[in-house]
Amino acid sequence: MATIDTVRGILQRNLDIDPAAVTEESTFESLGIDSLDMVELICDLEDELDIDFGEPEGLTTTADLVAYIDSL
Repeated sequence: MATIDTVRGILQRNLDIDPAAVTEESTFESLGIDSLDMVELICDLEDELDIDFGEPEGLTTTADLVAYIDSL
């Protein structure tokens, strides 16, 4: 499964965001994701992908998030 699909699945389950609305160009702001939602998303990604996310900065789009995860 592609990383973007994992992100879409988590956003759909946790925030009821339509997966079709989540593109690589989507900003977290445009998806209505606030800082608390982002913390929850990161925790869920760590659990689902068995990664240690660390504390990245400058992630503003889904593409940024996917590229960061893929680099781990």
